[in-house]
Amino acid sequence: MNILVLGSGGREHTFCWKLSQSKLCKNLFVAPGNGGTANFAKNINLKILDFEEIKKVVINHSINLVIVGPEEPLVMGIHDFFLNDKDLSGVGIIGPQKHGSMLEGSKAFAKDFMKRHQIPTAKYAEFTAENILEAELFLENSKPPYVLKADGLAAGKGVLIIEDLSEAKEELRKMLIDGKFGKASKKVVIEEFLEGIELSCFVLTDGKNFITLPMAKDYKRIGEGDTGLNTGGMGAVSPVPFVDSKFENKILDKIIKPTIEGMKLDNITYKGFIFIGLIKVGDEPKVIEYNVRMGDPETEVIIPRINNDLGIIFKALNEGDLDKIELDINPQSAATIMAVSKGYPENYEKGKVIKGIEKDNLVFHAGTRLISGQLITSGGRVLSVTSFGSDHRKAIESSYEILQKIHFDGIYYRKDIGFDL
Repeated sequence: MNILVLGSGGREHTFCWKLSQSKLCKNLFVAPGNGGTANFAKNINLKILDFEEIKKVVINHSINLVIVGPEEPLVMGIHDFFLNDKDLSGVGIIGPQKHGSMLEGSKAFAKDFMKRHQIPTAKYAEFTAENILEAELFLENSKPPYVLKADGLAAGKGVLIIEDLSEAKEELRKMLIDGKFGKASKKVVIEEFLEGIELSCFVLTDGKNFITLPMAKDYKRIGEGDTGLNTGGMGAVSPVPFVDSKFENKILDKIIKPTIEGMKLDNITYKGFIFIGLIKVGDEPKVIEYNVRMGDPETEVIIPRINNDLGIIFKALNEGDLDKIELDINPQSAATIMAVSKGYPENYEKGKVIKGIEKDNLVFHAGTRLISGQLITSGGRVLSVTSFGSDHRKAIESSYEILQKIHFDGIYYRKDIGFDL
């Protein structure tokens, strides 16, 4: 197969690294890719929302299978674009159609889906500018902290958790009236705050069958002790130490199975990853959100633990034969630590030279570029180091040892990943 991976982050680098080992992969392309993906695939410079340009690439390179990394092309309907184009309709695409992508593209859609199919989640209500007074009344009758979520995609910044009622009302007005998050906050979901510990669950489905991938725990805050601003993720571990077989079965029975069955009942055609953001409240799992693609940096700890040929898995998914796949998972723990640019997630500088990466180590690039053979920083989240160990502590320790040898001007990484386990 000739395979195209869409995206430019650590998730896509991990896919390229794994797919390059597949016996089914003849030629591997990534668009636009980064400084690390170039080691495994041919980088093609294009914008991932330019579907016509993607079509040209698919035809010119006789692509058989497309793996969509980020959520935005899916929510914008790339899968539907392929299905409706006679030149592309025979090309396999990993990622749901637009209807299914609304599970991530609209918080209100996802909450309504969960309510309809009795999937445990936080209590909520949705509001627009037209009923902002009702929204303020809803806040007054709620307990702090107040959780405000922009309905649409807001680049991971559309969720606010606020302790003060007057501040919550002010932020609500900024979202609904002032368009703080643009179109994404034309509708706002207000929900109850859930107290517990978060984890990420990943499912791969062909629309009929599904397989559950290893779970992971990621760390979103920039500061140690989970303080400071939210980021795209500062590290992750897999498996999750507090998930025993009993809790895993609860996730399967109360969340995964009802999600798959709910999609069938709602006539949602879904081929791809379902990323379920969970929170353990007491001994019960509840859904915080759905994503319609793999997480980042969770991909960097999950995919390396899968011993199977990823090309064979994707081929089975595309052909509706996922029930024939039996996952072979490395029993060891994996840990990934993310190195970011100084100032991230706010203003940061680019163009810093990266040194100290050794070939034998698992280093996945996120914001890097190769210029005249020199590797430089080109984003906020620059790279992550993944290591294995007999338990999560040893895996984390190994990743830190490798990371200490890597340098670029202003490098920063959290030194407490796994602190709460």
